[in-house]
Amino acid sequence: MANHDNHFQVEVAYVLPHIQILKKLNVPAGCTIKQALILSGVLNQFPEIDLTKNKLGIFGKITQPDTFLQPYDRIEIYRPLVIDPKDARRIRAKTKNIPSSAPRNI
Repeated sequence: MANHDNHFQVEVAYVLPHIQILKKLNVPAGCTIKQALILSGVLNQFPEIDLTKNKLGIFGKITQPDTFLQPYDRIEIYRPLVIDPKDARRIRAKTKNIPSSAPRNI
């Protein structure tokens, strides 16, 4: 819902292992994701965010920096995965299958 000034509210979300950033801001109609990220200050606060490398999304759907925003969109900045989820499951499965009384090769 836009207000009388042709501005509307969006959120910017960025999550690190030790902190979650969730900023609400008013942006002008016709604002893109990239413009909103600049307005939010999150790119200055976290210089490791690279819009050519980090994926972006709106409510979990991957999108491009030049995508126009709608009222109440939540812009999400995704970090690269440290480990592939399939590999992580394999590692967890292997460690669960080792009996605690079994001798371990060191």
